[in-house]
Amino acid sequence: MSIKSTDLIRTLGLKLAIVVVIGNILGSGVYKKVAPMAAEVDSAALVLFCWILGGIVTLIGALCSAELAGMLADTGGEFVYFKKIYNRFFAFLYGWSCFTAIKTTTTSALAYVFAQSIHAITPLPELVSSLADVSIFGIFYPFAGFNVKATAILTIVLLTFFNTRGIRIGVGFSSALLGMVVGGILLIVIFGLSSHEANASAVINDFGTSPFQLSAVFTAMLSAFWAYEGWNSVGFVAGEIKDPNRNVPLSLTIGVLVVIALYLLANTTYLSLLSIPELKSIFQAENQIAAVEAVRVFGGSVGALVISILILITTLGCLHASIISNPRIYYAMAKEGLFFLESARVNKFNVPARALWFHGIWASLLILSGTFDQLTEMMIFAAFIFYGASALGVIVLRRRMPESHRPYKVWGYPILPGLFVLFCAVLIVNTIISRPREAGIGIVLILIGVPFYFYFVRRSGLSASARK
Repeated sequence: MSIKSTDLIRTLGLKLAIVVVIGNILGSGVYKKVAPMAAEVDSAALVLFCWILGGIVTLIGALCSAELAGMLADTGGEFVYFKKIYNRFFAFLYGWSCFTAIKTTTTSALAYVFAQSIHAITPLPELVSSLADVSIFGIFYPFAGFNVKATAILTIVLLTFFNTRGIRIGVGFSSALLGMVVGGILLIVIFGLSSHEANASAVINDFGTSPFQLSAVFTAMLSAFWAYEGWNSVGFVAGEIKDPNRNVPLSLTIGVLVVIALYLLANTTYLSLLSIPELKSIFQAENQIAAVEAVRVFGGSVGALVISILILITTLGCLHASIISNPRIYYAMAKEGLFFLESARVNKFNVPARALWFHGIWASLLILSGTFDQLTEMMIFAAFIFYGASALGVIVLRRRMPESHRPYKVWGYPILPGLFVLFCAVLIVNTIISRPREAGIGIVLILIGVPFYFYFVRRSGLSASARK
């Protein structure tokens, strides 16, 4: 079956590609994750170590992805890579997982945090409170906290509509938001570290004296990985980037390095202003944000309000970037006949608008489920299955296509890709053991795609050879 569609237009240069990378990563994690990490490792030095190690692992994954992008860059990111490295079936499972669990869950969680931030600044009126106890199978409570959920859904709808107007407009908006966010974080670092309340020397002196427990460090890094999540999203819009074989690898490398530097500066500031017991207390309180309490130390209530607004802007920026890039996967799949056909169509602004709406609708339904903590851990589990497959793909293509042109080659081959694959395997096994419910949900959502794959193949009339 033929699919009528229009090719996307390459309008994004290197600068805007870097904005896509940073904008998809820099979300709520830079403000919130230091508290659960401190509660896990009980050491300022080990918290920073986890941020550094998490950043290094993320950077290795990005460098592996950069080599693949240099060879195969096109709209769809890993869907395109996996089709070349493995087969259509595995590529489909990746794209399907992004739709059911990975990327839509990211959008849902960011929208929910955004709505919660609005509620914290200006309490939202209660909505349908009489239905708060209505449940589905006694598990899902779609109307509990519906004022926040409705705000989150409305935000997704508005941003989805905005992004159907053209990618340059959307990325330009992301660039403006990102400038405010980076400027705000740097101001927090400058004023925080220069305040007389800061005690940076205590953080430095903690190095070499903290007890090291591998299991605690590994668990704390899960928080860091949530904060670093989204780094590969630039590959999804590669079909709209100028000279993608050069600019996609460069944007990945530069973007991840910038985020690592920002995370280290910001978290050093928090740890200089708040003790480990204070951070553990913030984590146990659940309704407090570490960055807000850190700024309150030197900025009082006015400073706390300012950073609350900054968190609002940051989350909005990351949510917006997520809605820009992630639906491009479904566009690429639909062009291959492996998703709902409407997703392959672009509107008069050369945007796959219907793919954006599919993404937005499912993300909104996930918000109503209310199972955000479970979905977040499940998302990390599912994502690292495919991150490991991506790094393994570098090794596969080096052996299968040794003479192919590679504008960028991952440094330290084959050691770094091999270590990254090993790390992903350990993380997956550890999650199955420590979080069997979340891992089980992730596996089920991935495997649900199997019957859909055969349905799409049969509908599209693909031959047996074309399915490979």
